[in-house]
Order: sequence, then C-alpha cells, then structure tokens
Amino acid sequence: MPKGYWVSVYRTISDPEKLAAYNELAAPAVKAGGGRVLSNFGRVVAHEAGITERVVLIEFESFEQAVAAYESEAYQKALVALPDGFERDFRIVEGID
Repeated sequence: MPKGYWVSVYRTISDPEKLAAYNELAAPAVKAGGGRVLSNFGRVVAHEAGITERVVLIEFESFEQAVAAYESEAYQKALVALPDGFERDFRIVEGID
C-alpha cells in the first residue's frame, strides 16, 4: 500500500510567533494521526520557480491515513487557530508503492 504525505511549502512567513502557536496545536495532532515528520526547518535549495522558504514533509503509512489525520478533530482545531502570519501551499499526496 502506498504511503501518504503531507507537503507544506511556506511562501511567506510574516509572523513566526503566530506560526509557532499553530505548530503547538498541529504537532500533537499529526503525531496522534500517525504522522512522522521527515523534513521541517531544514535547508532548501530552490530551482525553477521554487522558493527557499520553509518546507515541511510528513509521512503516513497510507494515503488514507494522511487524509484522516487532516480531517481529524485535533488537526481541525489547529486549523481554526491557523494564523494569518504565513502563506503556505499544502497538499496531501500519495506515494509510489
């Protein structure tokens, strides 16, 4: 069964403190949903139309688990607290089996 991934590319981070507050709620929700952080706050080399802002990559045992974690009550509470201190491109993608 192919794994599932959350991929977040932050285009801008204008308020790091607000982002930290969101992360306080999101991190336990991701862990409870079975997510494993593979990349967060690491170095980025951008090519083509890419940008060098923060990239977060989280792995789940399946695509369905990744979707369920996003839809979970705990992560939905984190989304309610999602600050306007950043802009991100968030996707849930299926890996290759």
